Amino acid sequence: MPTEFPTPVDRVRALFEESARVKIAVADELSEAIAEAAERVAEAFRSGRKALLFGNGGSASDALHIAGEWTGKLGPDRPALPAIALPANVAELTAIANDYGYDRVFARGIEAHGQAGDIALAFSTSGNSPNVLAAVDEARSRGLLTIALLGKGGGKLADRVDIPLVVPSDNTQRIQEAHIAIGHAIAELVDAALFPETQTP
Repeated sequence: MPTEFPTPVDRVRALFEESARVKIAVADELSEAIAEAAERVAEAFRSGRKALLFGNGGSASDALHIAGEWTGKLGPDRPALPAIALPANVAELTAIANDYGYDRVFARGIEAHGQAGDIALAFSTSGNSPNVLAAVDEARSRGLLTIALLGKGGGKLADRVDIPLVVPSDNTQRIQEAHIAIGHAIAELVDAALFPETQTP
């Protein structure tokens, strides 16, 4: 008998159910680490430091998204928070890649903008991207706190950052969906810590 494939509606339901299962696993396994990451980011902003965010492909989009939540606003109005998404400037990115190689595109950005006490926030589903690893190494050498949103066991990056947040999944799409949820959770907690007067019960 031929294999019966699910209908498109069945497939949509299965995709959302799997995404929900991954997020529930994140809540069960990573809530304390996510809260710690948010506390450290809030401390950095409170001290006049900034966040530098980076990643490749969909992870670059996540870096831009969360940086925008801080320089813009996530919920109620409040002062802007200093965040730079290193993949955002195409001219800068391509110039660095051309002159120094693609493996240095984010490390060079850390060199240009990073100072001790800043936050380096990396996004990588594999944890093995050479340019993300190089940026984390540069950040650590300069005294930045390093946080990484990861998946697939964390890869090489998990042991090279101060706070690894490893989504328990091997599926790239589900990992990226969880990453944006984690990013939003961190951003909400930061707002609550820094601007309690804007929070509603």
